Amino acid sequence: MLQTQTLHSSRPSHRLTIQLARDEDAVRAAQALRYKVFAEEMGARLTGREPGLDQDLFDAYCDHLIAQDDETGEVVGTYRILPPHQAKRLGSYYSDTEFDLTRLAALRPQLVEIGRSCVHPDYRTGATIALLWSGLADYMHQRGHQYLIGCASVPMIDGGHLAASLYRKLAEKHLSPAEWRATPRCALPLNALNRKLDPETPPLIKGYLRAGAMICGEPAWDPDFNTADFLILLPMRKVNARYARHFMKNDAGSN
Repeated sequence: MLQTQTLHSSRPSHRLTIQLARDEDAVRAAQALRYKVFAEEMGARLTGREPGLDQDLFDAYCDHLIAQDDETGEVVGTYRILPPHQAKRLGSYYSDTEFDLTRLAALRPQLVEIGRSCVHPDYRTGATIALLWSGLADYMHQRGHQYLIGCASVPMIDGGHLAASLYRKLAEKHLSPAEWRATPRCALPLNALNRKLDPETPPLIKGYLRAGAMICGEPAWDPDFNTADFLILLPMRKVNARYARHFMKNDAGSN
């Protein structure tokens, strides 16, 4: 069972608790937060069953990691986690819809997918992200899974030039070995875009890379979210030692 952990939020006297959603109400609260961030804030085209909720067929097979404000009970951060046995039952990872993962077939028995990560605007601090990551690390450690995968999104409000330049920049040092490459099903047209810009690496991607992750090739274009999606792979054995000490203390901050 994932250990409950707490921290003080940026709001005075508020504390956050991280845990896996224990019931349908908690899952719906996470879906409502996702809708608020992805649809209302970012303009994504979402087609859930219920208005105001971001829902799809993967949700029922996933564990939902949530950060909750202890005072208000509000879910203010979330990650969706699809473990390998549930992906096998479903027949697919979400990443399969955006990439051909044939070369990663041997990893599937130990491959955990994360996605739909978001944080409420009022709680977007490094401490909140660190708390969510500690929950992910705890999840992987307790279950003994060896690989973490997910799509890291970059907005395409400029038509994709920054995303294309970011791929050029990241591919120089952070490209996975050839045997772990994935091919985008709807590729970003890199040759038609300006790849000579000098973009800042988004904080979330920067954090993954510092932890020891790599990108598995060229980004895909997600038309529903209008983002360029980079497939990120993190072998747990390669996790940076400093990150391991920070995030994988089983008793750190637990209640």
